[in-house]
Amino acid sequence: MKNLFSISILAIALFQIPNWEWYTSEKGLFRVLTPGEIIEKVEISDTPIGELSYHIFVHQPENDLDSDNFLYMISYCDYPEGTVHSDSTDLLNEFFDATVETSVSSVRGELFYASDIKIGDYPGKIWRVNYGNNKAAIKTKAYVVGNRYYAIQTVTFREKSLNSSIDKFLDSFKIILPEKK
Repeated sequence: MKNLFSISILAIALFQIPNWEWYTSEKGLFRVLTPGEIIEKVEISDTPIGELSYHIFVHQPENDLDSDNFLYMISYCDYPEGTVHSDSTDLLNEFFDATVETSVSSVRGELFYASDIKIGDYPGKIWRVNYGNNKAAIKTKAYVVGNRYYAIQTVTFREKSLNSSIDKFLDSFKIILPEKK
């Protein structure tokens, strides 16, 4: 009977482990490990620098309470020439600071930390925002590659904010550079 109980516990544990697979976006020039199906959508926004298309890729587990995270998301946006570019160091500092500030204010949260990072030679930022009366957390890695802005995010309950699925997802993000002709 003890072995049957152990096998049942193992079967339940295996059933709850997501089957991580690579998701590749040829247009988005990236790939990332995800724990399930990705849904893609495009949102158009009118901004002071013109119309911007935000390409959004989302995975939401079926059962939020049992999952490590209740949202996995990648988004990218191509900025017009002369606005945001990975070579503009001074401009990027202001851009990332404003992006983090907007992230915090959009959920009426509190910035837990923020730090500069890189992906290859491209500048980026990592930050975490606690929100919802400190009950949830958003962890974001963002990069500027040329004039394209990428954001990779997870959203989870604060008590699960150190789960390994967050880093597995965020750290798996890879840029696919187009081949030079």
